[in-house]
Amino acid sequence: MRTVASEFPVIVVTGANNGIGLHLASALADMSYRVAGLDLSCANLASVQGAHPDYVLCYPCDLTHDGDVQESVEKILTHWGRIDVLVNNACLAYYRPFEERNIESIRQEFEVNYFGYIRMVYAVLPIMKAQGWGIIHNISSGISLTGFPGISGYASSKGAIEALSRTLRMELTKDNIWVTLVHPPLTNTRSSAPLGIPPVSMADPAIVGHKLARHILSTKPVITPDIQTAIGLSFSRCFPGMMGCLLAKLAKVRQ
Repeated sequence: MRTVASEFPVIVVTGANNGIGLHLASALADMSYRVAGLDLSCANLASVQGAHPDYVLCYPCDLTHDGDVQESVEKILTHWGRIDVLVNNACLAYYRPFEERNIESIRQEFEVNYFGYIRMVYAVLPIMKAQGWGIIHNISSGISLTGFPGISGYASSKGAIEALSRTLRMELTKDNIWVTLVHPPLTNTRSSAPLGIPPVSMADPAIVGHKLARHILSTKPVITPDIQTAIGLSFSRCFPGMMGCLLAKLAKVRQ
């Protein structure tokens, strides 16, 4: 891992108003990192900013709009002068069988989950290159490996993020910019609730966010919050069909 050139690195977190993103931003602020949270709304993140006014910025931002993304990044740069780490965390997930979906709804998921990530990377890349340093963490999902009934668009977009991240890592390491895949466990968030997985079988987003905060400067190609998640991810990579069926059966048991 390379040394960050700033004593208090600047971290940008998208999807920072809820779930893992909110708790990650809070934990990073507790650790004296400077955090800029981007989301459609900053209502929840405002309390984190209130507790850490010198360390937290909140900017409403629609990742599907180029102008919003560029304006938010420029505001962060004006305020703090640098961006050391980008955490692409925002997501959109619709839960419906494929035959009941339309192309427009799947396109909307890709606009947030894939092109939203790309927009953020394009916006921060010149800054990181000028600094001679940077980390881009792309939040993925084990479901991109195993599949899961009813979320074809979300799973496909996360599969695309897997391929994108590996490709960017090969292209950008020469510039001392490190692209990683971050795999949280299945977490009890608003976006995962419709899956039908029993909450007791999912992780607490507060715990996941705080664990991931400890890995914020990691440049490993794949990052998990703990050894249990790493083991589960290994099984998903080696036995995707079996793990996907197990998750689907777990959801049916609850139904």
